[in-house]
Amino acid sequence: MQEKKPKNKLGLKLLIIGALILVLLIPGAMIMSLIRERQIRRDDAVFEVSEKWGQEQTVSGPVISIPFKTFFKDKKGNWTVYTHYAHFLPDDLSIEAMVNPEIRYRGIYEVVLYNTSLKLKGNFSSINMKKFSIPAKDILWQESFLSVGITHMKGIKESIIVNWNDSELTVNPGIESNDILASGFSTRINVKPDNENMEFSLEIDLNGSGGLHFAPLGNETNVNIVSNWKNPSFIGEFLPENREVTDEGFSANWKVLQLNRNYPQEWIGNKFRIESSTFGVELLLPVDEYQKNMRTVKYAIMFILLTFLAFFMMETLNKKKIHPFQYLLVGTALIIFYTLLLSISEHLSFKYAYLIASVATIALITAYTKSVLKDKKLTSIIALILIILYCFLYVLLQLQDYALLLGSIGLFVILAVVMYISRKIDWYAGSA
Repeated sequence: MQEKKPKNKLGLKLLIIGALILVLLIPGAMIMSLIRERQIRRDDAVFEVSEKWGQEQTVSGPVISIPFKTFFKDKKGNWTVYTHYAHFLPDDLSIEAMVNPEIRYRGIYEVVLYNTSLKLKGNFSSINMKKFSIPAKDILWQESFLSVGITHMKGIKESIIVNWNDSELTVNPGIESNDILASGFSTRINVKPDNENMEFSLEIDLNGSGGLHFAPLGNETNVNIVSNWKNPSFIGEFLPENREVTDEGFSANWKVLQLNRNYPQEWIGNKFRIESSTFGVELLLPVDEYQKNMRTVKYAIMFILLTFLAFFMMETLNKKKIHPFQYLLVGTALIIFYTLLLSISEHLSFKYAYLIASVATIALITAYTKSVLKDKKLTSIIALILIILYCFLYVLLQLQDYALLLGSIGLFVILAVVMYISRKIDWYAGSA
């Protein structure tokens, strides 16, 4: 009698498990969308509070602007008069900023707000309009003004007085020309061609949120920031020359020269833009739980694959039978881990949320495995594998710079172990 060829049951089982993994990627993608949705809700809450208090602030200036007339004759012989502006930046600009942050809440979300006391001082050299070849009679010296840029005027808390040489000037909201500064305040000043070394100083009591930035408009700009915030991020075109970050706060100072930026000390109209040269500090929250949740869920396919592989090896090597539906239930438990982690991390710190979610998931799968396999030894092995996997993932999340290296080594070791354990399996016969 002819022998019946054994059916390749292992191949069929692997095919089913592969299909289940693909199916479970769908809820994994949905969880990513949920994280993004919660992040958007957080950002909306932060914007709502910041909009009322004062958003991220950029301080620019001061700038002297001198208007002058130009005349245009059309084809019909009619003359039209236009007003243009020549802009002059300070020689020396020194800014001292004392930043006092605080955390406010909108529902469950934290918002970083701050109040800063700014002291600006410096000087302008003589104003030389001759280089622009403008007729003297067309220059409107009496309409010259000094302006300072503030991105969000809602954040100004006190009246501002400008000390200009030996006089005190009251400022008005708005700027006559938006060639350089789109938003801020200005004041008329007495400027003449023979003026030399015009000194200024002013103080601004300003509210903001998230970050504080400056534009280096001086021929030499020196900025010093002091705060009790412990998690600063120095950003922009220039990093501080000196900085110190401790548990008590931080201090940082910048020195920027005219040669370090891409615009001169004087020009006409809107020929140059200053936005690309700004620098400053961001006040970061210690933990962004949504960023860590997103990084965690990206490892979902690896977790599902390795857990299913562990169950498959147990089933193959120990002659146990595990139904595809039981694989599906275990995979669903692995997916629910990410929703647990997301929801708990919105109320507790990420490390505690991770501990609670992982312990709950391991306990659930271990208890279910015991009822299915009815073998304490195999159940203990599954529990140990899950513990190692979740500990391994947590370490990966902490070591951002070395995550790829550690992850690659870990996967290589896992592959080597699987290859060693499965070396004697007869994949055609479906038995060990």
